Amino acid sequence: MPDFRPIRFLSALALAACCCLGSCRDTPKTPLERETVSFTKEGVLRILDAETDSIKVVLDIEIADSEYETQTGLMYRNEMRDDRGMLFVFDAPALHAFYMKNTMMPLDILFIDSNLEIATIRQNARPLDESSISSGVPVQYVLEVNAGLSAKWGLEAGDRITYQKSQ
Repeated sequence: MPDFRPIRFLSALALAACCCLGSCRDTPKTPLERETVSFTKEGVLRILDAETDSIKVVLDIEIADSEYETQTGLMYRNEMRDDRGMLFVFDAPALHAFYMKNTMMPLDILFIDSNLEIATIRQNARPLDESSISSGVPVQYVLEVNAGLSAKWGLEAGDRITYQKSQ
């Protein structure tokens, strides 16, 4: 009677190779190859002039208030309209640092204290840059908008924000 063990072994080896090659084609996408995330309006934010209390700008916002949302932020997005932003809400004031890993568009980052006043503005954070961007002072909120808008709108430290979550 013939010994079929070598043929079974070779068949198993060939099957394993095919499975491996097939799975290589389905390898997970790198972060830069992921589908972009679309904007979901979760509230409205107003930025008010520190001296006159007049409204400088009104934005539709997404609110990052969970750990996952805070860590992901605006990553994997190719663009954002100028009337939109992302507001990060933290439980308590602390020094915060952000970076632009997997963020495809340049941003202005506004660090906002517990009194809802802009404490620090970091302009033109570069896409994909993993350098740390620090608040410099304890803050409880961070607002990200497209790069150049904080200057265009004339935002300054001391300007205030108000925001309301959508129902």
